[in-house]
Amino acid sequence: MGQYTNLFVPSFETDQDEEVERKTEMQTLNGGGGGVWRFKGNKAAKEAASVSMKGILSRAVANYLNSDLPHKLKSDDIFMTIGCCQGIETMIQVLSSPKSNILLSSLVYPLYHSYAIHDLVEIRKYELLPDQDWEIDLQSVEAIADHNTVAMVICNPHNPCGNVYTYHHLKKVAEMARKLGIMVISDEVFKETIYGKNPFVPMGIFASIIPVVTLGSISKGWLVPGWRIGWMAMNDPSNVFKTTGVVESIKHLLNISPDPSTILQFALPNILEKTKKDYFEKKNLTLSQNVDMMFDALKEIPCLVCPKKPESCTSLVTKLDLSLLEDITDDVDFCMKLAREENLVLLPGEVFGKNNWVRISIGVERSMLQDVFVRLKDFFTRHIKSQTT
Repeated sequence: MGQYTNLFVPSFETDQDEEVERKTEMQTLNGGGGGVWRFKGNKAAKEAASVSMKGILSRAVANYLNSDLPHKLKSDDIFMTIGCCQGIETMIQVLSSPKSNILLSSLVYPLYHSYAIHDLVEIRKYELLPDQDWEIDLQSVEAIADHNTVAMVICNPHNPCGNVYTYHHLKKVAEMARKLGIMVISDEVFKETIYGKNPFVPMGIFASIIPVVTLGSISKGWLVPGWRIGWMAMNDPSNVFKTTGVVESIKHLLNISPDPSTILQFALPNILEKTKKDYFEKKNLTLSQNVDMMFDALKEIPCLVCPKKPESCTSLVTKLDLSLLEDITDDVDFCMKLAREENLVLLPGEVFGKNNWVRISIGVERSMLQDVFVRLKDFFTRHIKSQTT
């Protein structure tokens, strides 16, 4: 098996190796060893490998993220994934160990649940504060964390709530994580989908306080959800991830996993570097107009209360007021009956881990949203609770 050791351990060329190679080459050219050899290999492959597709991809992603970061990322800090989903899966697998737990928000993208359950990582929920711009309830974070807590996941901009965290709030999150001795996994797939007053602040800005893994992809910002190419970025100027073995574990896992589509790998650098700002501005203007229209329209449907107008993402999250409805038991029952009666499909909050909430997508044409409103209003009119005198 000795001849295959380079498959398991990377071989590094040393000065001694170069000297041996030089002497061997001179012997060959001088006819040493009993004859003159008329052939030798060239170094084209070695030179090509130095500008491999993976190296180009990693540099392109690092350059794209570095525009917002004080601690600049290198290509070695970037790992390419098949969309953001593989990044979620990889990080939870890397952190899984007996008795480990991970902190998720009370409203969260459901795949975090799925992968944590699959890898036997205990899920602990911290609360969000809808009346305070969906900020993280830091007291609830501290209350549920213990010595087995390995990471805290945040989503910024938040999916599905649509809020964008401020610099001040994210700094408090970083200081809390430092106090608890845990990393922060920051899901930032909606960073190019912002149309509110709060600017996007990457969690990696606070990498000098705590190590941060940033998850990203092009699916949401560029409206290409089926293209499945994303990244994990290690914001870690103190090299905590290396000394704790996190980076090594990520490499091992990705070595036994498929890569993103070759076509998309070649396309990504141009996508990141050459997409014009007006593309995002036009897209975000459309979403902003849709949000304004639907947010105002819902005021005529009092059983669906949206506590805050979204500033990002492609949905509205509304609290379901069951006290105004008859023969509706919960959010799932509401959505099932709405689908049967009005042929309108909304997502129950149970999917995101929050009962009696409902998500409404606004990433559609305005005419479709107007139709959504009409159907919702008709449904509410039929199911409104009778007034008693």
